[in-house]
Amino acid sequence: MYTPHQDRPHTTWATKTMQTVIEVKGIRKVYGKTVAVEEASFEVKQGEIFGLIGPNGAGKTTTMECIEGLRKPDGGAITVLGLDPFRQVYQLQERIGVQLQQAQLQKRIKVWEAVDLWASLYRRSAVDAAGLLEQLGLTEKRNAWFMNLSGGQKQRLFIALALINDPEVVFLDELTTGLDPQSRHAIWGLVRGIRERGKTVFLTTHLMEEAERLCDRVAIMEHGRIIDIDTPEAMVRRHCPERTVVLRTDDGGAEAHFRNIPGVESVTATDQRFTIRGHGEDLVSEVIHCLSENGIRVTDFRTILPNLEDVFLKLTGRSIRE
Repeated sequence: MYTPHQDRPHTTWATKTMQTVIEVKGIRKVYGKTVAVEEASFEVKQGEIFGLIGPNGAGKTTTMECIEGLRKPDGGAITVLGLDPFRQVYQLQERIGVQLQQAQLQKRIKVWEAVDLWASLYRRSAVDAAGLLEQLGLTEKRNAWFMNLSGGQKQRLFIALALINDPEVVFLDELTTGLDPQSRHAIWGLVRGIRERGKTVFLTTHLMEEAERLCDRVAIMEHGRIIDIDTPEAMVRRHCPERTVVLRTDDGGAEAHFRNIPGVESVTATDQRFTIRGHGEDLVSEVIHCLSENGIRVTDFRTILPNLEDVFLKLTGRSIRE
C-alpha cells in the first residue's frame, strides 16, 4: 500500500535558515472580467522543491509565468534571485531554466541540434551537453527527430533544455501530464536529481501524488487564491487527522475490544471484516497493541491514511478531478 512520501528522501532544508530565492507579494492578474490570480503571496527557499498545486484553471500557470517574467501582473511585487523579472529580465534569464506546459519544437529538429541551439542562447558557459543527455537517458536519441520521440523522451529533452545554462532556479509546469506511470516515475527521479545538485525547483501540478512524492512544501491554489502553504505532511496532519484501520479476524469478542481503543470513533463489521476509524497519529499503534494484548489473530491488516487529495477536498469541498 502506498504511504505518502515513502520514496522521497528526508531533507533537512526546513531545519536550516535558507535564503529566499523567490518572493511573491500580493500579485493580481486579470483578463477582462476574469480574475486569474488574486492577491497571491508566498516565498520559495533555496534548495527546496516547491509545488504550486490545484486543479486545472486555478491560476497556477499564470502565476508561474508572472514569476518567470512572461506575463506582467496587474498588481503586487515579484523578485527572483533578488531581481525584478521585468526590469531585469535579461539578467534573470541567464540564471533560471524554464520548461513550459505547452512546449513544442520543430518536428524535424534533432535532439542534439535543439540542445546546441539552446546552449547558444546564453552568454554564460553551458553545461556539458553530452553529459546532460547521458544523465537524462537521451544519448541513444541524440540523432532522433523531435517528432519521433515518445512523450517521456520529449519531457526529458525539455528538462535538458531547461538545465543547459546550469540555472540556479528551475521552473517546471505540469511536467508529467499525459505521461504513462513508468515515464512519470522516471521524470520524478530526474526532478529529485535536480534538487540534489543544489538547484531550487518551482513546479506546478494538479497531480496530488506527484506533489506528495516530490515537494518539500506546497501551496494549494483555488480560483486564483493561495488557500494554504505548508509541507505535505503538516498539511495532511493539520486538516485530516483521521485514520482508518481495516482488518479481518474470526475472533467473536474482537469488536468489543476495538471499541475500547483510545481515539476510536467508530467500528463497523461486515462478516469478519472490521473497519476501525478514529483520530490521532497513535491510532494504528493502539490497534496493534489491542491485538497483541488480547491475543486476537488477524488474516488481513491494512491502514488507510489521508493524503493531499483529502486535504484539497476538505479545504475546497470538491475533488481535484472535478
